[in-house]
Amino acid sequence: MSDNPFRDLPSVDSVVNQVETALPRAVVVVTVRGVIEEARAAMARGETFDVSTEAQAAVRRIERSGATSVLNASGVLLHTNLGRAPWSLEAAQRALGVATGYSNTELDLSTGSRGSRGVQVANLLSQLTGAEDALVVNNNAAALLLTLAATSSGLAVPVSRGELIEIGGSYRLPDVMTVSGAQLVEVGTTNRTKIGDYQTAAQVHGCGAILKVHPSNYRVEGFTEEASLEQLASLASERSLPLIFDVGSGLLDSDASWVPAWILSEPAVRQSLAAGADIVMFSGDKLLGGPQAGVIVGSAVQIARLRSHPLTRALRVDGSVYAGLEATLEAYLAGDPERIPFWRQALTRYETLEDRVSRLASVVTGTVVPASSMVGAGSAAGVEIPTPVLRIEGRQDMFEPLLDADPPVLARRDAGDLVVDLRAVDPEDDNRLAAVLAACL
Repeated sequence: MSDNPFRDLPSVDSVVNQVETALPRAVVVVTVRGVIEEARAAMARGETFDVSTEAQAAVRRIERSGATSVLNASGVLLHTNLGRAPWSLEAAQRALGVATGYSNTELDLSTGSRGSRGVQVANLLSQLTGAEDALVVNNNAAALLLTLAATSSGLAVPVSRGELIEIGGSYRLPDVMTVSGAQLVEVGTTNRTKIGDYQTAAQVHGCGAILKVHPSNYRVEGFTEEASLEQLASLASERSLPLIFDVGSGLLDSDASWVPAWILSEPAVRQSLAAGADIVMFSGDKLLGGPQAGVIVGSAVQIARLRSHPLTRALRVDGSVYAGLEATLEAYLAGDPERIPFWRQALTRYETLEDRVSRLASVVTGTVVPASSMVGAGSAAGVEIPTPVLRIEGRQDMFEPLLDADPPVLARRDAGDLVVDLRAVDPEDDNRLAAVLAACL
């Protein structure tokens, strides 16, 4: 061995040629150089360092930091960390056709002149909710930001203290209101807010709108009271103010025949408009089960007001998102919600899942036990969907190896056990899941 141990380090090219990856060579070269520098530092400390092994591990970390399909066996259907609602195959194919070519995103095919973006989506939303018009932006936070900026910049907006929500990712309603230019006026208390509280605020302050927010990721129970939507609509009408309702999750119509009883605690868009809300907003990628978007529906006058605001252009979505939304909304109009993956998962019968879990238990040692899945993503707080699961006792140590598998599997840990929930797993992936579990065990 040389007196200078650094001279024995392999060359960058030799290590790069040993690494197995589909990443561009330029990325691998930069990574390997960084690993060799780490090796120099380790050797200077008198430590051993396997350059080839560490280079392969570093490249694998980069590979897995990019977009990767994951098997969701966590029992959380709308898992925010997993991208919330998966698109339907129909929605993905429709979006693919638009994204890989040219489309009539802003072209009127009947005249050849410039057209309005999202016309068909607005028509579909009008049919499904009874709204006069609709507008789509990139997420529901953007929908609220735009609505407040267009209606209430520099003006007061009363909001119940019990509805000053905070959700994941440091989203706080008061902060969004500040950025929009609206002035938050807190009314009522955390557990009780009466219509009189809003009336007082409207009398004292120069208001631009009245805002109601559905706290979909928590519940306030016990000694509670809230002003009804009808009461707020009456007050807003008396004061010539728009009533804005952020329903959040996006249940379109609670009267649809297929809607399960466990979701009826969520406010529905059609019923909210019928009760007098002028503007209702919700997410496209929660209960709606479509692409990430913020959907705004309401009166023609108010939507036109939003559409003409400068922020609309900054917050708009592209043609592929509109295409995915069209396919999703058409499934609702067809009365076939099971074409939408989220609802297909949510509506799967207990007995069907029990058969699938039992087959999994014949391959992987575990016990089939009753448990429950949850909707997730701040939707239907506290709602549990009865679900049979596979419980592998004493093996929560498998959690990380499953994430490192190919494909990665997200299960859940409970009291030292590993729990595998199939409700959000496509039946066509059952064999792949079984193979990964067997390999990790």
